[in-house]
Amino acid sequence: MTKFKAFHVAPVALAVALGAGSGALQAGPTFEYGDEGFVTLGYAVQMWAQARDFTSNNDSGSSTDFFLRRNRITLSGQYNDYIGFYAQLEAGSDSRAGQDNRSIYYRDAYVTFDWTDSMRFILGRFKNTFSRENLEACLEPLTLDRAEVLAYTPFGGTRDTGVAMWGNLVDGQFQYRLMLSDGRESDEVAKDSPRVTARAHWSFWDPEFDYGYRGTYLGTRKVLTVGAAYDMQRDVTYADWGNRQDIRDYDAWTADVFMEYPTASGTITASAAYMDYSTDNAINGPDPGTLPVTSELKGHYAKLGYLLPGKVGMGRLQFFLRHEDLDYGVASGYYDNRWLSVGANYYIHGQQLKVTFEYATVDFDRQHPTIQSLRDYDQATLGLQLIF
Repeated sequence: MTKFKAFHVAPVALAVALGAGSGALQAGPTFEYGDEGFVTLGYAVQMWAQARDFTSNNDSGSSTDFFLRRNRITLSGQYNDYIGFYAQLEAGSDSRAGQDNRSIYYRDAYVTFDWTDSMRFILGRFKNTFSRENLEACLEPLTLDRAEVLAYTPFGGTRDTGVAMWGNLVDGQFQYRLMLSDGRESDEVAKDSPRVTARAHWSFWDPEFDYGYRGTYLGTRKVLTVGAAYDMQRDVTYADWGNRQDIRDYDAWTADVFMEYPTASGTITASAAYMDYSTDNAINGPDPGTLPVTSELKGHYAKLGYLLPGKVGMGRLQFFLRHEDLDYGVASGYYDNRWLSVGANYYIHGQQLKVTFEYATVDFDRQHPTIQSLRDYDQATLGLQLIF
């Protein structure tokens, strides 16, 4: 027999939602099923207005764009005490750059098996477990959004399909993850080998014990966490694609630190990370084929935030700063750039209803003569977020 209970939030449902990196605040109506099962329905949308100094790669005219950065419906729940699930339908970036009526697809679809807190499993399509910033909930960031390039691995992107084993030890202070997934596939690879990712972190103060992180805890936790990860896939490409010669492997590593410290004078949030992606310089081979430029990339970011201690009007105000430096291994040198942005979050009702403004400047080491997105530009974004 199926029952319906409006606005009921079960603790396990929150863990499932955090596992997707979507944040614990997604918790709408819950349908209870049998003695143990339930399904929780959620909806989240981010509406952006963005102005920048170019319109497209071949148009240097300034542009103003209104679009849905994210637009998601989620279903999460438990079959019983051990088995849960999460599914997320997405139609992101709808109306961006004139691309209307985006297709709806499953961004996440997976099953969880929680044997103990020290041994948990995820099976399906879900966030790859490499970089902290990718694992930070996109609906609970510190800045407007995560990095446009650096946080995403060159072949798996933000998600991958496979299985992960993870768990918490030492009262949640130590967390480990091991993921086996598809990675790069089909005719684009020299040999279809599995992708292997390993990550671990140590929390010195309050533990971060979920699969997903947050960009800020809004002063509700005292956190200091350091983490590191390694990502690899063998035989991922040819340096000479045309002749199918000179097979190269992919490997990457990252190290990161996150701190949030609440005081009576306000809350300080700070984080930084370094990433290194490589296919052994195949991008500069005689014929790199369809290799993305991110297959040879080094970079780092640093973020700083300050949340005022009390309300400002009907909400809370948080200022933030972000610096990012990207060094591509492309011989032309056109891609290397630095990003600097400042902005503020105004939390009307926590992350469930907020307004964000960010102003960013992007400076390239070498200006491309024709591609406008590879020339210096400024960008201003105003965003509204609603989570139900």
